[in-house]
Amino acid sequence: MYDFKYEPHRIIFMIDNKSFFASCEALRLGLNPMKACLVVISRQPDAPLGSGLIMAASPLAKKKYNLHNVMRARNLPSKKEAPDLMLVDPHMNLYIKRSMQVLDIFRKYAADEDIHMYSIDEGMIDMTTSWKLFGNDPYNVAHKIQKDIHDTLGLYTTCGIGENPLLAKLAMDNEAKHNKSMVAFWHYIDIPDTIWRIPKLEDVWGINTRTANHLRRIGINNVYQLAHTDPAILKKEFGIIGEQLFAESWGVDRSIISHKYHPKTKSYGNSQVLQRDYSQQREIEIVIREIGEQVGARIRAHNLCAGKVSLYIGFSFSELDYDNDRDGFNVQRKITPTNVNHELVQTLLAIFRKNWRGEAVRCIGVSYSELVPDHSMQLNILEDPELQIKRYKLDHVVDKLRKKYGFSAVVKASSLSKGATAIQRSKLVGGHNGGNAYE
Repeated sequence: MYDFKYEPHRIIFMIDNKSFFASCEALRLGLNPMKACLVVISRQPDAPLGSGLIMAASPLAKKKYNLHNVMRARNLPSKKEAPDLMLVDPHMNLYIKRSMQVLDIFRKYAADEDIHMYSIDEGMIDMTTSWKLFGNDPYNVAHKIQKDIHDTLGLYTTCGIGENPLLAKLAMDNEAKHNKSMVAFWHYIDIPDTIWRIPKLEDVWGINTRTANHLRRIGINNVYQLAHTDPAILKKEFGIIGEQLFAESWGVDRSIISHKYHPKTKSYGNSQVLQRDYSQQREIEIVIREIGEQVGARIRAHNLCAGKVSLYIGFSFSELDYDNDRDGFNVQRKITPTNVNHELVQTLLAIFRKNWRGEAVRCIGVSYSELVPDHSMQLNILEDPELQIKRYKLDHVVDKLRKKYGFSAVVKASSLSKGATAIQRSKLVGGHNGGNAYE
């Protein structure tokens, strides 16, 4: 379906730090990351161990006790069943520092514009113009970078090499991690023997469980079938995403790392992963209010008003119902541009009350977009003008107090009720434009 001679033919390295958080913890304790048996558990200081989540497990812990990330801590084997299993707390500052050190090593092999950090533990390098400076073939250069990272930081890495970013990522996820060399190279010519033989749809980069279930409902059970489905059918079912799925099944990806994407419009947002499941409407709405007001303070600090409000609610793992394609909801609503907390929060609460069906909530995210300059206050003709002006002025006074004394310096009485104190004790951190902030 595709003539590969017209597709990009580059040399892309996708490098992943193996079990990154667990490896950092093992090295911190003076242990070999590949021989240590440990898990990194995120939990609230005063909460019981069983309420925590496994952020990462070392390769040996995964193999020996069949553990995986994002398991509940209560599902861990007992001390009697796993006497050698170590439970450690996370140290995010350490992980960020190590990630930056890995990036510095990448910079020895390619220019900044040819490097893209995909996540804290994965990075892409376009080696098309530079690999010949460091070895006779891409495999040799990949091993050289792996050795550099290991000798410098003690971390083990896997490397997928491809003729585009998609092929590099798929090579890393589906072959390199299982090879003794921890390197794999996928070419366009190998697609029938590589991509089309990936056993699970979910193992393809960009296909999540919901999309995979949708594909299965229309009779597509593997990547080979996806690649040989009429693109018109996929577009009818998924819209433009259907065309992307078809291209991925043929290994087509025309993105160039040095051509950075710059969004045309900014948005401001924060999200919080809760330390436990929240089922009470009042408690959930308190968190929504707090995050909504914090993001409101950020747009006011930039003299902006929001014309669109977005609310993301992620359900607890125990609530996931993939048959109904409902693992949460993400709803947007256009509003008259404003930066007044009352208007913003009331919109968020209205979205929540309309879409929530009583599920246990584990993640909440708020973002404001379609931003316009705050030249003048927009009054709602259905409300008392004096009350609206008071709210507008009060928000700015509270912003000044919180900027000087901290966000929790001014706390609403509703947030101090029983069951909400843990939320108030948590420290919400401002993220980047359009980014996230976690506890």
